[in-house]
Amino acid sequence: MKLLIVNNLSSGFRDGAIYDFVRAFADDGDEICMRCTNGCTDLAGFLQDAEEFDAVVAAGGDGTVATTAYLLAETGIPLLPFPAGTANLLALNLASPAEPHALAKIMRRNLLMDFDIGEIELSDGQHFGFTMIAGAGYDATIMQGAEASKRLLGPMAYFTSAFANPAPQFSQITLTIDGETVRTQGVGVLVVNFSKLQFDISVVHENKPRDGMFDVVVMNTHDAVGLIPALLSCMLDRTGEFPTRPGSLEVHRGCEVTVQADPPLAVQYDGEVTGTTTPFTARLLPEAARFVVSEECLALYDEESAEPLRLD
Repeated sequence: MKLLIVNNLSSGFRDGAIYDFVRAFADDGDEICMRCTNGCTDLAGFLQDAEEFDAVVAAGGDGTVATTAYLLAETGIPLLPFPAGTANLLALNLASPAEPHALAKIMRRNLLMDFDIGEIELSDGQHFGFTMIAGAGYDATIMQGAEASKRLLGPMAYFTSAFANPAPQFSQITLTIDGETVRTQGVGVLVVNFSKLQFDISVVHENKPRDGMFDVVVMNTHDAVGLIPALLSCMLDRTGEFPTRPGSLEVHRGCEVTVQADPPLAVQYDGEVTGTTTPFTARLLPEAARFVVSEECLALYDEESAEPLRLD
């Protein structure tokens, strides 16, 4: 096989797991090309010849994987998300192992599945891709507050940031969802594709990243304390047997969403702080990303219309 690895050196704890993956995967006749960035080199240049490889491996956090998936969108080029970041939520949602040798076996097994991803257009005109969640408000505040301590605290940095920001900005929010206007209020908006967060907590009841729709969740409360009942219901819903959400979470669905807020709210996507504020627009790209997945992932998203693919 010919593998192209894009390796974000600045992601996570820099434990070198991607090199263990290379050693575990490499076999007679294989060609493995690794291209490294510390965040300064644009990934687009790395992927210009991606079609010459059998698959691409994106080693980094959720932002690195999302950027790679967006650049490869609708090409049919298989992508293995290699969890080398802080939270690695996409790997959690795909039921992927974290251990390099197990990931090498998955890559060699070549099971593929197509998933929806999102495109976000920021207020300054920039476009980016996201696989998990794009949002404005409280979630972006948490991401920004966690930035400095992620390498030291890991996923706990997000909880520390949340406790340090008990009174997020409250705004009047206008949503335009597939041409329909919704006026509401709250401390934030989440545009959800994959819905599971840390500790297997799901923002919405059903995790359906192949249905061609976003879940649009408004945190309809005045402060962080008001989100506690919603957090508890999400924790109780790990088995899918607790479908209701309290009034502090207002849920809509659609495939194109524009979010406006007064006062404006900070914007993030897949944990990447943009430095911009609302408005932003999120568009769904149906089944645009082809991921290399585990057998557990195939079972998790088992649908009659979803036949597993394989590399030739």
